[in-house]
Amino acid sequence: MANDGLSAGAAARRLGVAVTTLRTWHQRYGLGPSRHEPGHHRRYTLEDMGRLQVMQRLTAQGVAPAEAAAWARRSPDVASPSSTTSSPSSAASSSAASSSAPPSPSPAPPCEASADSLESSSGVLERSSGTLAGSSGSLEGSSGSLAGAPGSFAGSSAPAGGGQTIALGPRADPAARGLARAAMRLDGPAMRFILDGAIAGRGVIATWEQLIMPVLIGVGERYEATARFVEVEHLLSRSVTEALSGVPRPPWEIAPRALLAAADEEQHTLPLEALAAALAESGVPSRLLGARVPSQALLDAVERTGPAVVVLWSQLRSTGDVAQLERLLALPHPPLVLAAAGPGWPAPDLPPEVTVFRGLADAVRIVAAASR
Repeated sequence: MANDGLSAGAAARRLGVAVTTLRTWHQRYGLGPSRHEPGHHRRYTLEDMGRLQVMQRLTAQGVAPAEAAAWARRSPDVASPSSTTSSPSSAASSSAASSSAPPSPSPAPPCEASADSLESSSGVLERSSGTLAGSSGSLEGSSGSLAGAPGSFAGSSAPAGGGQTIALGPRADPAARGLARAAMRLDGPAMRFILDGAIAGRGVIATWEQLIMPVLIGVGERYEATARFVEVEHLLSRSVTEALSGVPRPPWEIAPRALLAAADEEQHTLPLEALAAALAESGVPSRLLGARVPSQALLDAVERTGPAVVVLWSQLRSTGDVAQLERLLALPHPPLVLAAAGPGWPAPDLPPEVTVFRGLADAVRIVAAASR
C-alpha cells in the first residue's frame, strides 16, 4: 500500500466488499479512514485496513456487526491487508487473534430444517413435513414453487414479510446468519469466504444442512412474501455452486461409476451439485451431466459409460415423468442402483426397483457403496 493510503474505492476492492459497506462501517461503527490532508478525501492506512479485515472476518462468521466493530477497534496490531484472502478458519489476523479478537463463534444447533435434506426449487430449498422426503422418505420435497411454500420453514420465528432481512429462526447457526447478511447485501466475496470456510471446517453435508439450506429457505420465504429478492437467490445460488465446485475431486485415474443428471427439461441442479461435492469429499468420483438431459441422451450416456449408479433429479412435477426411469430399467444392462431424487417424482407411481434417499448423507452412503 502506498504511504498516502487507499481511497474508499481501492479499499473496498482490496477487501472484496461494496463501497457502501465501508461507508456503513464508518458511519455506524467508526471504522473509517484516518489519514487526512487538507483539501483531500480521507484515506485508509495500513492500520485502518487491518481493522476492516478483522471486522470483515468476524461478521462473516456470524458475529454481530456492533460487536465485531468493537473488537476491530481494540486491535492495535493488525495484519497487513494483503492477508485478507488467508484461511477462512481464522476469525481475524493472527496478531489480533492472540489478544484482541474474540474466539470464533461456536456452531449453534442446526436450523430446524430437515437434518437430512437435499431438495431445491429454482435453487431455493424447501421443507416438507419436517423431512426432505414428505411421504416417501426420498430425496423429495414439497411444492416446487420458486420460493418455498408459506410456513415451510418451521424454525422461523420472525414474519417473512417486510424488512430487508432473512428470517432464520432463533437456533440458527451463527455462520448461517453471516451468510444471510452477505446474501442480502449481494456480497459475493463474503459469501464465498463463509462457504469455503464452512466446507473446509465442517464438510459438505454439514454445510449444506446447517448453512446453505436454511438461508435458501429463508430467501424463498422472503420472495413468497414480497415477490422480491430474486437477485439475492441468484447470487447466493451462484456462490454455492462455486463453493461446491471448489471441493477437490478424486484423482482422474479413478473412473466414475456414478452418473448424476437432471430429468428432461429440468433446470434445477443445485442438490446434485451438493451430492457430487459430498461424494468427492468421500473419495467417490461422479459424472454430473447437469440440467435438462433428454431421455435418449441419458440412455446413450448410461450405455456408453456403464455406471453402477444413476441419480435422476426432478424438481417440478412437469419433469417427473416415470417413463424416463422405466426406459433406464429396460436397458440390457441397467444400473445397479437407479435413484429418483427430488419432489417432482410421483412417489406412488415409482417402480419398485427405483431407490429413494432419505437425505444427502443417505444418498452419499448408498451411492458410495454401490460405486466401489
